[in-house]
Amino acid sequence: MIEAIRANHQWQFLGALVKADRGLAVLWWSVLILRGLLPAAFAVAMGWLIGAVQNDASLTGPLTLVGVVFVLLQVLGPLHQAISANLGSRTAAWLYDQLTEACVEQPGMGHLEDPDLTNDLAMARDFDLGISGPPLNIALDFVASGFVEMVGGLVACLVLAAYAWWAPLVLGGAWLMTHWLLRESGVWKDRQTDEVREAQRHADYAYRLAVDSPAAKEVRLFGLGGWVIDRFRKRREQLHALQWQATRLRQRPVIWSLLLVLAANVLVFWSMGSAAMAGTLELDRLVTFASAAIASSMIAFGGLSWALDGAAAPVGAMTRLRAKMPERGSLVRGEREASELPAASVRFLDLTFSYPSSTQPVLQGFDLDLEAGTSLAIVGQNGAGKTTIAKLLCRLYDPTGGTIAVDGHDLRTLDVISWRRQVAAVFQDYVRFELTLRENVAPHGAPDDVILAALDQAGAAGLANLDTILARGYPGGTDLSGGQWQRVALARTICAVMQGARLVLLDEPTAQLDVRGEAEIFRRLLEATRDVTTILVSHRFSTVRHVDRICVLEEGRVIELGSHDELMALGGRYQTMFDLQASRFDDAGQESGEGEEQELVSLD
Repeated sequence: MIEAIRANHQWQFLGALVKADRGLAVLWWSVLILRGLLPAAFAVAMGWLIGAVQNDASLTGPLTLVGVVFVLLQVLGPLHQAISANLGSRTAAWLYDQLTEACVEQPGMGHLEDPDLTNDLAMARDFDLGISGPPLNIALDFVASGFVEMVGGLVACLVLAAYAWWAPLVLGGAWLMTHWLLRESGVWKDRQTDEVREAQRHADYAYRLAVDSPAAKEVRLFGLGGWVIDRFRKRREQLHALQWQATRLRQRPVIWSLLLVLAANVLVFWSMGSAAMAGTLELDRLVTFASAAIASSMIAFGGLSWALDGAAAPVGAMTRLRAKMPERGSLVRGEREASELPAASVRFLDLTFSYPSSTQPVLQGFDLDLEAGTSLAIVGQNGAGKTTIAKLLCRLYDPTGGTIAVDGHDLRTLDVISWRRQVAAVFQDYVRFELTLRENVAPHGAPDDVILAALDQAGAAGLANLDTILARGYPGGTDLSGGQWQRVALARTICAVMQGARLVLLDEPTAQLDVRGEAEIFRRLLEATRDVTTILVSHRFSTVRHVDRICVLEEGRVIELGSHDELMALGGRYQTMFDLQASRFDDAGQESGEGEEQELVSLD
């Protein structure tokens, strides 16, 4: 029973309020209960006032009570609304903190790419943007109003007990029964199904296509405005249809509710009227009990269920994420120190890997020996597993089978943090921090002379002042072109090498540079990383031909391995791809990097 209550998302939401701000939550509950007591207090005060008038007694006491209750009824509502707004904002911030920690604290990244978690991630990430429902600073006021009505109705029923023991059972029980009869409308269980969450996600995606800048060029260039709007409307209509299906009032339960409530009210008020006519119920008591009977209707089926369920939805999503993310993003925990590794070799032994969302292996039987201090290029068609190898070396995932051995040690036995200090990488989707140039090059900090040297070796000297924020939305900030950003990402890697990294992973590091810039940067990279182990993933053969060895990857296996000259002499897959791409360039431009950049042929 206790475990079932703890697992209830609405209960977890109420617990989240306390965790977000205990003092504010206590104040919120205190004002809520006080507001709930006021309707019954007003009924008692009015009965007292009428009794005082009847008996020609002093009106000071009853009038004072009526005045105090009336003022509190007017004042506490706006006050509670302000408290709800603040507590809602604090709770939203706490939930975002929880999401941030849940996403970042896992050493791997499987939990961020698992399709089973996509809908919950979207809910937990966007819940306070007003897309799937009102933000918490607004929704919490709806929740408070629902609780006030429930507390007020129950207290009014208690007042009725002074009239007759059965009156609160009959009247309060009837109003409570409406919650059960209309539970399909009150409990939005169907609003959080996979189908509903998926519809919400698709609607949000279409919305972002319309309003966010990254898609603006293609939407306008290809005339997709009408398509985006039509897609958004259709997805929204589907979402609204599903939500209506989940919350619509059922005809039969409504009829039963009306009949039940009508019968209960007729019984109670008929009894009061009969007692008053018989002279056994005086006017003051009649006013008090009749007012309490009317106030008991606050228990009726209303907004509490949907407001509470809607506000609890992100807490439910976070609870599920917290339960699943540690498993999906976990890695084998190693303890061996990784300093100064690799010093001898990196070996891939019968390596197999499949992503959690797929049963199709990306790598299968991948074997390769890489001597420390040398450079290796990995080429192959899209989907061959090139970037996956980089992810495994960074220990963003653990292999499904086989071993990556660093100086004879299974990579999984090395401490993750210690190993990652030895690795520097530039990925295709490198991050662009809206921070200063200094922080973009050295997020963990480095002496300015090291940062400037790294920028110089990356061909980014004089790009901006080290204190300049690389985003236009800040005073004095500036934005960079794609090629300039790529040079900053390369400088970040070179800076890490200068600070001790011994393994460099370059995944399409010069994709946004022209041919001349690519030749220049790669020459600088080889110079900066000549004493460390370098693995390059690239589609440009003008780049890969300069490394020590080239690995041709196909369907997760090594099919060719050797230097550029050796593979050209072999006359196999590498030569075919090289000749196909080289045909797009003249020999002089290919060797020197001069001339305009031309469209590169896919390695497919």
